[in-house]
Amino acid sequence: QVQLVESGGNLVQAGGSLRLSCAASGFTFSRNAMAWYRQAPGKQRELVAGITSSGMTNYADSAKGRFTISRDNAKNTVYLQMNSLKPEDTAVYYCKATGWNYWGQGTQVTVSS
Repeated sequence: QVQLVESGGNLVQAGGSLRLSCAASGFTFSRNAMAWYRQAPGKQRELVAGITSSGMTNYADSAKGRFTISRDNAKNTVYLQMNSLKPEDTAVYYCKATGWNYWGQGTQVTVSS
């Protein structure tokens, strides 16, 4: 069974940084593209960043230059380093394995102004 466990969310001031982690299991992690999504209150869930099995990355315009997605295949973990955080980054952040319709519980990121 696919399991995704996100962690690392917190309350941080604008301009601060956070590093989110997502521990994955139940599938061959190293062969799977991964992605981070977020959902703010009253808004639809949106893609933040993605990383292929070979390490190629893509970002939403809102994340470019501030966020970095990475993966550690030895640990079955995908990360999202978030710098220069803004209040509009406040959301619950989720990771997802491409091709699998499973979501973790998410991790709350709150950025105060």
